Amino acid sequence: MQPTSKSHSRRTFLRGATLTAAGFTVLPSHVLGLGGATPPSEKLNVAGIGVGGQGAGDLNQLSSENLRDTVNIVALCDVDQARAAGSLKRFPGAKPHKDFRKMLEEQKDIDAVVVATPDHVHAFASMMAIKLGKHVYCEKPLTHSVWEARQVALAAREHKVATQMGNQGQASEQTRVLAEMIMDGAIGPVREAHIWTDRPSNGLFNVYWPQGVERPTETPAGPSTLDWDLWIGPAPYRPFHPAYVPFKWRGWWDFGTGALGDIGCHSFDPVFRALKLGPPVSVEASSTRVNQETFPLASMVTYQFPARGEMPAVKLVWYDGGLRPPRPEELEDGRTMGATGALLVGDRGKILSQSRGYRLIPESRAKEYGEPPKKLPRSPGHHREWVEACKGGKAAGSNFDWAGPLAEAVLLGNVALRLQLREELTKRKLLWDGPGLKITNFEAANQYLRREYREGWAL
Repeated sequence: MQPTSKSHSRRTFLRGATLTAAGFTVLPSHVLGLGGATPPSEKLNVAGIGVGGQGAGDLNQLSSENLRDTVNIVALCDVDQARAAGSLKRFPGAKPHKDFRKMLEEQKDIDAVVVATPDHVHAFASMMAIKLGKHVYCEKPLTHSVWEARQVALAAREHKVATQMGNQGQASEQTRVLAEMIMDGAIGPVREAHIWTDRPSNGLFNVYWPQGVERPTETPAGPSTLDWDLWIGPAPYRPFHPAYVPFKWRGWWDFGTGALGDIGCHSFDPVFRALKLGPPVSVEASSTRVNQETFPLASMVTYQFPARGEMPAVKLVWYDGGLRPPRPEELEDGRTMGATGALLVGDRGKILSQSRGYRLIPESRAKEYGEPPKKLPRSPGHHREWVEACKGGKAAGSNFDWAGPLAEAVLLGNVALRLQLREELTKRKLLWDGPGLKITNFEAANQYLRREYREGWAL
């Protein structure tokens, strides 16, 4: 069948006109313009959805020196024109929009989208783009709920689009070195992992965003530059208040996914890859006081993972709000564990993540061991991986077949933190059936795997 439109023809070209060699995408010479420059008609046309903050950073990466010859930024969508101002100025040729639904329906030259909205809109923007056959880059934690993560991943596979989640560290050298250390048996079989962050606050005067607070009762007028109804999107409606925007939405149950959602997909990823973790078999949590509006000030979430082949079962514990595991005795006096970090405990040693990457402790053991053999291919860069996948290359490292299950595990921890389950979960841990997407020993908890959407919104 012949393509029915110019845009369809371009997307067909962008999916099929490349070759791969040693994990890199190579453009055939016949598609290049004079002097090796890619003709504008053969560039990847990208739209940004949420273009302030992290979204602006993603677009800047895609327009950086090493990618600008292969990418056009053709559309910018944001519900807050003040927040979008920087991107609108940087990309004056891009068509501005407020509603991503209208943008995707009306602007036919879009090949791919970058989704960097608040968490509660991620699944909606991603799903609509996927169903229209557009490639998707979506910021972590991919979705707001466990169920949404499964649906988005399944849809991406069905529609055969190139995807990437915004956990940039997955493309790093440190991620590969950790996996190679485990492959090399540097600490023997690993039975425990501990991961921590200081977010949402690392002290009285340094709060990333508020948690452990109640809903404000004041109803001030919102800024004229902000379309509040569009910002609320699928969440239950509430009046505008500056307690929610910008960025502070992360701590509210209706909009964000707390510290675990914010950091978990970053810091779980290297450990999941190195230890070949899949769905957990159980999850349990404890926390400071929690309410129905915001996440607690600090929490601990414990996951149990089954044995994988010759690799033993693993207990993984997450800590936030400044909580950390006990200081390992191998760590020398004077050395800190860091505000954010990870500790892997093996039968023959321990690995600690610090500013220099993952290293054995004590330092004398790290110097004795040196570096593991390099066995894994290196990444050309997180954003470049996605662009090359959009052009027909190999799947990106955090494509939704990987990112979906990772996000499911991360977000399952938030289910165990729900106020409504708190008392009952002092008596049991939640048993998880990953393939079946359900909690098997506490039916009432399954309602928190997904959420009800405001009228007019459906995934």
